[in-house]
Amino acid sequence: MEPSTAVQNLVVMRHGDRMDVAVPMWLTHADRPWDPPLTDDGLIRAWTTGKRLRAIGFPIHRVIVSPFLRCLQTAREVVSALCAIVDDETQLLAMETSEGVAIDPSKVKVSIEYGLCEALCVEAIKPEYAPKDGIWFPDLSDLEAKLPIGTIDHSVDMLPQWKETLACARSRYYAIFKDLANKFPHENLLLVTHGEGVGVSVSSFLKDAQVFEVEYCAYSHLQRPMSFDSSEVTETDFKVLTANGKTGVHFLESIDPKLLE
Repeated sequence: MEPSTAVQNLVVMRHGDRMDVAVPMWLTHADRPWDPPLTDDGLIRAWTTGKRLRAIGFPIHRVIVSPFLRCLQTAREVVSALCAIVDDETQLLAMETSEGVAIDPSKVKVSIEYGLCEALCVEAIKPEYAPKDGIWFPDLSDLEAKLPIGTIDHSVDMLPQWKETLACARSRYYAIFKDLANKFPHENLLLVTHGEGVGVSVSSFLKDAQVFEVEYCAYSHLQRPMSFDSSEVTETDFKVLTANGKTGVHFLESIDPKLLE
């Protein structure tokens, strides 16, 4: 029997607007200064991006999210848009927020993945804002409670160590992208993570690409052909389909030196 072939799509998205950047004074009274929430604008941006992803051209089967609050809130808005029950799409487009929207939780499964978390290095988190007791997050059940009811699929790995190097964080992102894609080869995935991770999703799979800006709620789109038979799955490397700037990821591609002669 000839093996069946298909494509797998991988979308890697940054969270929405973070409170500590929009309102710096928030840090002076925050109980968890390393884990800011989204602003109201960030919630709306995430909801709007979710509506855009709903029309991306292929179904998203699974959303996997960093445990940081801003990513959980982003995922909640996106999943609400993906799973919204509406009579027609124009009704959804007219909704400015997710407030009151009814969802079908069977459309998408959601899980938390610590490997998608922020780079736990001093370049990303100031040491004075890191948790003194080393407890970065509440219990997993408390984190999952921030996601839409009925969508949770329990699956989580270990949290990276504080003061990892930035290079190690980038290697971690690359490895977890491949691991998650291989774990769910029959599904299209949306990974909600951080700006550094979105940058890695382009620079690691597009030769010599240099990412210089990742906007809030920006996302990359990668795709690879898959081949299935009764005994094994054959995968190839992902190809970056994202165009520079089109979805908020800005990068430079390599230039053939011969073109400069």
